[in-house]
Amino acid sequence: MSALSYLDSIILGIVEGVTEYLPVSSTGHLTIAEKMLGLPIDDPAVTSFTAVIQLGAILATLIYFWGKIKAMFLAWVAGLRNPEAREKQDYSLAWAVIIGSIPVVIAALLFKSYITGPLRSLWVVAGALILWSVVIWAGERHHARLIATGQDRPEGSRVTIKDGLVIGLMQCCSLVPGVSRSGTTITAGLFRGLDRVTATELSFFMAIPALVGAGIYELKDVNTSVVGLGQLAVGTIVSFIVAYASIAWLLRFVKNNSLMFFVGWRVLVGAAVLVALTAGWMSAT
Repeated sequence: MSALSYLDSIILGIVEGVTEYLPVSSTGHLTIAEKMLGLPIDDPAVTSFTAVIQLGAILATLIYFWGKIKAMFLAWVAGLRNPEAREKQDYSLAWAVIIGSIPVVIAALLFKSYITGPLRSLWVVAGALILWSVVIWAGERHHARLIATGQDRPEGSRVTIKDGLVIGLMQCCSLVPGVSRSGTTITAGLFRGLDRVTATELSFFMAIPALVGAGIYELKDVNTSVVGLGQLAVGTIVSFIVAYASIAWLLRFVKNNSLMFFVGWRVLVGAAVLVALTAGWMSAT
């Protein structure tokens, strides 16, 4: 019998869908939720479940941005054959996504044993939630300073390969549970002078190769005695539905709001977990 019930898979699917694209760390929140549900958070089968249901969130991204993704791909193909086509913004955006996705793949393969092992601790999650909030805060301060001094890039500016590389390198930090993949990429975009909407959309695009690769790679560790195929399917479907709504909401939110709300949320959750661990109300693994 599966150790993970259908109710568990629905709850985790909701958590994944809500938090995957918000700068709050889906892995961190999933780890906390799994612990509260009484699941073994360091079990490879549970770890693989959280990676696989991310494919639902990725499907939501593909559908939501299908027109843009198709345009990027066609521009990239055209640019490979025609030098004049390389002037199109979608061509450089496509290369930014490709180049920016390479560092996190390499880092994930090199440090997989640490990511799925020692780092799967609630002490790490709580610390990362709080400490990376400082980086997001600094990114917002830097962004505000650029706007105040007129050094920011106009909304919808051309995303360069250098942007993709810098953002991709910072995305490697998100392999630490609690940091947040979207938190690293959006913040890096702000440091590069991109507006929030452009940085957020780029974060969505860069999620596709990273999460698809992780989900497919983790399929081999799916253990149906711990996580049934039915529960896996339900979690993935729920994450797709919730993530689609989350994408639409976040794009509207960042158009007129900073990321400071999420900084407050991260610190609050991180502090609550630290109190629970210190008081012995829950164990770290």
